[in-house]
Amino acid sequence: MAKRKVIVTIAPTGGMAFKSQNPNLPTQPGEIAEDVYRCYNAGASVVALHARRPDDQATCDASIYREMNRLIRDRCDIVLNNSTGGGVHGDMVKETTPGTWEILWEERLKGMDAGAEMCTLDATTLNLAFGDREYLMNTPLSKARELAAGMKARGIKPEWEVFSPTHIIQDATTLIDEGLDDGPPFINLVMNVHRNFQNAMPFSPRHLQMMVDLLPGNAVFCVSGIGPSQLEANISALLLGGHARVGLEDNLYYRHGELATNVQLTERIVRIIRELDMEPATPAEAREIMGLPRTDGPRPEFAA
Repeated sequence: MAKRKVIVTIAPTGGMAFKSQNPNLPTQPGEIAEDVYRCYNAGASVVALHARRPDDQATCDASIYREMNRLIRDRCDIVLNNSTGGGVHGDMVKETTPGTWEILWEERLKGMDAGAEMCTLDATTLNLAFGDREYLMNTPLSKARELAAGMKARGIKPEWEVFSPTHIIQDATTLIDEGLDDGPPFINLVMNVHRNFQNAMPFSPRHLQMMVDLLPGNAVFCVSGIGPSQLEANISALLLGGHARVGLEDNLYYRHGELATNVQLTERIVRIIRELDMEPATPAEAREIMGLPRTDGPRPEFAA
């Protein structure tokens, strides 16, 4: 009997943390590409990318994404997934009232224009709190529809990011039912960020089971367990038939008090997958599971 293939997504950077929090965090295209290649060799088949400016601040600048995508593709055939969420600093935000900031819609749109196979699609409106700042990520259904339609027109598969049951049964499912995602939807359940993201779900196996039960019938899913829940959430996802996501975007630590590297986190989840008598998927197998075109022929170009 063939072993079940598991997609391992590596999320190396994110749009929030800085090197001051973990010096192993890669932020520039060259170091991200090298880190991703090491994670690919360790068993990752998808990379969820965030771009950073030269000063390490967040951006969705398509030219930076294109450079990063090209450098990664020169090294390996991992599935490229560019963020349209961006981050909470840099180009991505502006202050609207003292202490209140908004994540800029026009900047988020730029993440689609760098030639990636996939892009994250946060069909969500969120209020975020970090330090003494509050941020609004305003994505009404009309804007989520614009993102989904833009991805479809560009041949990009969305990775639906959801933080609560309502995001599944209202936003993502509505747009999927409208035909804005070809093939099985790939849905990332983001959990345990509830201390900073209003209306987000804490992680527990029971909460995860509830979220999984609400997914469209043909959905493929993984879980972003934020912070100390990363390992437990991934194991729970595997037991429920889902896939794995690890990386410093979601968790800066390997264990309590010990800073992690992306390769360490990848190697650990791959060991667990194999101990469960499963096998990490290759990029070609991941594309097949998610309904992506295969790229066995000429490599994609990341031209402007």
